[in-house]
Amino acid sequence: AADVQTIAVADGSRGRGIGRALLTRLVAEAHSRGAREVLLEVRADNPVAQSLYSSLGFEAIAVRPHYYQPDDVDAVVMRVALAATPPEVAEPRDAPAERVQPAASGAAGTEADPHETAADDAGPLVLGIETSCDETGIGIVRGQTLLANVISSSMDEHARYGGVVPEVAARAHLEALTPAIDAALLEADVTLRELDAIAVTAGPGLSGALMVGVGAAKALAVALDIPLHGVNHLVGHVGADLLSTDGGPGVPLETPSIALLVSGGHTSLLLVRDLVDDVELLGETIDDAAGEAFDKVARVLGLPYPGGPHIDRVAADGDPRAIRFPRGLSLPKDMERHRYDFSFSGLKTAVARWVEKRQDAGEPVPVADVAASFREAVVDVLLTKAVAACVDHGIPRLLLGGGVVANARVRELAAE
Repeated sequence: AADVQTIAVADGSRGRGIGRALLTRLVAEAHSRGAREVLLEVRADNPVAQSLYSSLGFEAIAVRPHYYQPDDVDAVVMRVALAATPPEVAEPRDAPAERVQPAASGAAGTEADPHETAADDAGPLVLGIETSCDETGIGIVRGQTLLANVISSSMDEHARYGGVVPEVAARAHLEALTPAIDAALLEADVTLRELDAIAVTAGPGLSGALMVGVGAAKALAVALDIPLHGVNHLVGHVGADLLSTDGGPGVPLETPSIALLVSGGHTSLLLVRDLVDDVELLGETIDDAAGEAFDKVARVLGLPYPGGPHIDRVAADGDPRAIRFPRGLSLPKDMERHRYDFSFSGLKTAVARWVEKRQDAGEPVPVADVAASFREAVVDVLLTKAVAACVDHGIPRLLLGGGVVANARVRELAAE
């Protein structure tokens, strides 16, 4: 069986048969790959979409109550059998072969496209789509010059839950993607037809959120007949400073370099020999990422989501030496097996138990000291392992990337 995750058509392009053409092509592709049925889900309050799917042979077979949140709308499960000959699909004139290229270490070189026009002297015009977590990001670059950077965040929707909810994030991307693309095109003063390529985050990230971005990117690439490149968004963090926002050159990347990437969902150490062709993962978290630990400790201390900025603010008034919290995977025996790996689950639990013990004893919790001590433990582990990687590989350059590196203590100790 094949499962259709997402079909989205921009508001201004509806009524032109694009959705029908996309779904017809998907059904034919599924049949050619041996699928005997295609399944999809549609909102119960969307009769237009249900009518379209029915006209293509889909039948309603089940209802999933309260499936779409936070709207609390039922999902109608629809199915079409593929035992018979699939519907004919009109091939677009000179249609290119599939060109999705998920490069694990960034946007790798592409096959020559016979329909691609010569790039501008300043470099190719590329639209990038990022949907790995809770923010919908659209960027447009020409060569190494950033022309547009539009971000739509669903942070407020997740705040009520105290963390990112994957299903909520995916739905938010669906709603934000088209307006964000339109805004980016307007900011860059270009049209879709001028684009030379599409780039999209292919991982790592939340699977549902990633599928929204990848699906949209594939649709655009097919419709525009231009190449599509899958990009590892962690490597994208490393390359961010290569871009210029003022028309001049960006900051050159000296290689080899060690990159420490710390965000809400990822904590990784990379050895960057070449940004496009040679990026080696040295180590990563084996449980919670540093950003997750900040969020969970913030919740324990009664601080708002996201936890990083609030812990940073409160910690400024605390004593980082007040409480000696554990440093995960930092003992000699751990450094032998997990020299470049991270673990913050034990630290998070230690903070929670320390706070719980104080509360059970009826004693006040020194929030500032706890926040400062927790932050010190995280930063100590991050930079100790990053510096060890630099020393071990004889590399004097350490790059910092990801949201958590905005933390004041990370920057302070890194500078030292």
